[in-house]
Formats: sequence, C-alpha cells, structure tokens
Amino acid sequence: MNRIPSTMPAVAYRRSLPIDHPESLTDIELPVPTPGPRDLLVRIEAVALNPVDHKIRQNADPAGEPRVLGWDAAGTVVAVGTEVELFAVGDEVYYAGALDRPGVNSRFHAVDERLAARKPATISFTEAAAFPLTALTAWEGLFERLGLRSGALEQTGTLLVTAAAGGVGSMVAQMARALTSLTVIGTASRPESAEFARRMGARHIVDHTKPLGPQLTEVAPGGLDYVFSTVGTDRNLEAYAEALNPFGQIVAIDDFDSLPIGVLKAKSISFHWEFMFTRSMFRTTDQAMQHHILTQVARLVDAGILTTTATRDLGPVNAANLREAHGIQESGTAIGKTTLTGF
Repeated sequence: MNRIPSTMPAVAYRRSLPIDHPESLTDIELPVPTPGPRDLLVRIEAVALNPVDHKIRQNADPAGEPRVLGWDAAGTVVAVGTEVELFAVGDEVYYAGALDRPGVNSRFHAVDERLAARKPATISFTEAAAFPLTALTAWEGLFERLGLRSGALEQTGTLLVTAAAGGVGSMVAQMARALTSLTVIGTASRPESAEFARRMGARHIVDHTKPLGPQLTEVAPGGLDYVFSTVGTDRNLEAYAEALNPFGQIVAIDDFDSLPIGVLKAKSISFHWEFMFTRSMFRTTDQAMQHHILTQVARLVDAGILTTTATRDLGPVNAANLREAHGIQESGTAIGKTTLTGF
C-alpha cells in the first residue's frame, strides 16, 4: 500500500457565488484527515453529483472558510480507526457519508464505517459512485417510510414517481419494479427523459409540465396507492390527494415553505418525509442500517437486478469539472447521475 501523504488536492467553495463565477468552486490543498475510532480513511476514486451539492453551495455561505462538498463516492480503504470492525485496508467501498462532515470532493476522505459498504464487485468505481445517496433515499423511502416489503412480489398497487429520470426517481423506479409488483408511473417532460424513465422501470409516463389529474385518471383509472414525490410536492399535493385511493401514502424528499396538508384528511392519506442524512446527522442507534442497505444494494447490482444510473462522466475531480457538473444539476435537465473520476 502506498504511503499516505500529509496533504491532498480538494475542491471547495468559500462564498456562495453563481456557478459561472470562477471562484464558485476552487482547487485547494488540504491536510489529509485523521480517521476517528469508527472511521475509514478512503482514497477517493470517483464521485457523483446530487442536488444537495448545489443547494448547499447556493444557500450555506461559509464566510471565507473552505468547505468541501460532495456526498457520493467510491474508493479504497487506506487506513482504519481503532474501533473499526466491518472493513480492512484494501477494501473497495462506496457510500454517501454525512452532511455535517466534509464532503467527498477530495483525494482522501474519512467516513464512519456504519455508513459505508463494499462496492459492487461487477462494476467500476465510477458506476458505483452513482448509487449511494439515491439508493439509500429510494430504499428508505419505499421500504421504511411507505412500509413496502423488499422482495415481496405479491405486493401490488400503483406507485407514482415524480421526475422518474432523475437520480432518486430512476432508482425508485428500478427498486419498485425489481423488488415489488407495483405498477410504476413516472413523470417526465422530454422524450429522452421519458425513455430513460421507462428503461429504469416506469410502465407509464405522464408529463409533469401539464396538469397531472387528467393524465393519472387515464393511466391509473383505479387510482394511486403510493406517491414518491421528489419535486413539486407543494404544487402537486391536491393532484396527489385526488388521485390517491383512501388510506394511500405519500413520501416526499423535496423542500418547500408550506404544505396544504388538510387536503389529505378526507381519505386518511399518510404523509412521510425521507431524508437519508437523518441517521448520520442525529447519530441514531441504527446508523449501521445504511451499511446493511448498501450491502444489499451491492448484491442486487452484482446479481444484475439493479443497474447504475451513471450517464455522464466529466473526467477528473477538479474545480472546472465540478463547476460544469453543478451547472448541469442547476439546469434541471440532468438524466441519471453525473460523475467525475480520478484526480
């Protein structure tokens, strides 16, 4: 194993600036982190982008201090903390990490072992980096919040997934198709995104730029049983309530100022939040569930049941390439996941 250096290249931001500003993300050199007792020190081989990256860059100004973003990575363990039990040096891992620790856009990164898993053996670091955040969000949303049963193919019903060609939406569609017998309806607005959503598991497509109600009546005359809302929850809640059957359920992951939740009462519709950083942020006693979920996801990938949603790799992890990646995310036109590979 190569000697671990004392410093490393990283990409950070010091002020919340428009992404076309040359200092919105900059190349810097940082000390290599020292792993804590339960930490892995990982040499990062590939990272992926998520909306959380640009939302934090835009809204959380670090007042001149460098902050490293990025919450999807795959790499190799180069050192372990004194209490690590699940991994050894040389293991190839993938993970999303914790929102309240430095992100993964650096050559080395420290992560709690309970949040990581061995990466799927049959795919590359780049393909693996596209999985963790979206796979955890989809799994927790479907099987913990909505209470579906993984692998229960007798489980039927109809699930609406918004932005089904996006990172989370495409993973939700895959999991619902592969691990349940739900009929998946996805929303998309362009031919290329509709095609990707179908490939990921959506049986029907409706256009989220048009009123959802009439479209849902046409493709789901028996009504919806579940909604996985990744965007537009506040705008679409009345349409969800109208289309859902009594005792239906909604899980949402997006951000908004208010929600007219009273429209759900008549049908006793349940509303759930899914935020995959909750376990790490509050140091819950079941943090290791994310290790177990990602381990199961890796098995499903290696069995050919789930496939990567990586669609575009922009090259090495550096400020210029990350600025381009953030721009793609901010445009709202990304299909699947954008990745960066190497340093």
